[in-house]
Amino acid sequence: MKIYLGSDHNGYDLRTKLADFLRRSGFDVVDEGDQKPDPQDDFPVFASRVVSAMKTSDDDDPRGLLICGSGQGMCMAANRHRGIRAALCWNVIEARSARNDDNSNVLCLSATSTTLKEAEPIVMTWLSTPFAGATRFNRRLSQLDELA
Repeated sequence: MKIYLGSDHNGYDLRTKLADFLRRSGFDVVDEGDQKPDPQDDFPVFASRVVSAMKTSDDDDPRGLLICGSGQGMCMAANRHRGIRAALCWNVIEARSARNDDNSNVLCLSATSTTLKEAEPIVMTWLSTPFAGATRFNRRLSQLDELA
């Protein structure tokens, strides 16, 4: 599974630490973020980079991980793209639900309210939880696709 990471300057530290953690955990990580924090950068740029990379990926199940100050901006930007189901998660319960029920393919995190120690289990839960594929879940996802 390829995981595409992106962040603005607020999420730079958490993104780089999570990239290292994911690589050590055996994941194929593609970092779409800047090489150094730039206080003038804008989160929509990085959300678009990650989503575009996911859409052209050779991986069967590419995933995205986006981080900004609150996580909200990245989530809003990613969800503007058709076929993207970004979820902002603060704990493992939300991460599990985002995958199990909603087949989320992008995880968004808040850099200002999530520590690395908190983020690691959230990310691992999100990555390891399969989509349940229940009829009601598929029906709702189809309805989401029709909104765009």
